[in-house]
Order: sequence, then structure tokens, then C-alpha cells
Amino acid sequence: MIATNHYKFRRATLEDLPVLKAWRSNPHVLEWWDSDDLDDEKDLADPRVARWIVSFIERPFAFMQDYTVHGWKSHHFASLPKGSRGIDQYIGDPEMVGIGHGSAFIETRMQALFDEGAHVIATDPHPDNERAIAVYKKLGFKPSGPPQETEWGLILPMLARR
Repeated sequence: MIATNHYKFRRATLEDLPVLKAWRSNPHVLEWWDSDDLDDEKDLADPRVARWIVSFIERPFAFMQDYTVHGWKSHHFASLPKGSRGIDQYIGDPEMVGIGHGSAFIETRMQALFDEGAHVIATDPHPDNERAIAVYKKLGFKPSGPPQETEWGLILPMLARR
């Protein structure tokens, strides 16, 4: 478990699947995440991806994952240096949206990833997801190319370096 600045990150488990399903049914999440993209036992055991439940002062409110960008042969970030990590996340609890938690918990996890040795952190929001792109830019991410179609959908590749 990682704990920094009132944000705690604990590994997602099978017991979290109902809350993840509920969060992914919220309109603000459905806009950018596929509701059918639910984790299962096989996903949770995948060593390429660390899946986290994020809490603020003991209140679970968000999902985050970080992954090795070298875990898939055709991944759009596979050319990044060894040890680079990709991130994705959403705030599931609608009451916690739009009040600063996104940038705060993402920054907390980014710092942990840099401290663990990542030199580059990548993310790939949909090019129309202006809120996410603004948060990423605030946190030091820069676009690393034009929008592109990938097997995971249309993305804007963005990178942050230590």
C-alpha cells in the first residue's frame, strides 16, 4: 500500500469488482471508458499491469492503473526506454469530480513511479478529452505526436519525464 498526502493506493482485488462496475456505469466515466472493460481474476493477475483503488482520507473514490509499456509487442509506447510506465485512471465517485483530486492523486502516483525508477511516464487520453489533457499538461505531460488510432482506440500520446 502506498500512502502520501492523504491519498492511499491499494491493489484492486476481486472484492472490488462490484464498486468498479458501479463506478464505470456513471455517465462521467462512461464518456471515456468502456463499461464492458471490467477487470476479472485474469486481469487482476496480469503482471504487466498494477491496478489500484485510490482513497482519500479512507474514502475509496478512484481507479488507477500503471503498466509496463513493453508488455505488448504492438503497444504504441513500446519504443520508450526500458522501465517506462503507462498510466490510466478515472474518478468513479461523482461527488469527487472537479474539485482537484484528479491532478493530486495522479501526481502522487507519478512521484512514486519516478521514485521506483521510471524515467518516462506515458498516457494516452482520447484527443477530445479536454479535461484529462489539461490535467496531464498541468502535471508536466507533453504531447509526443499527433492523435493516432491504436488497438485501444483513438489516442493523443503524452509523455512526462523525471
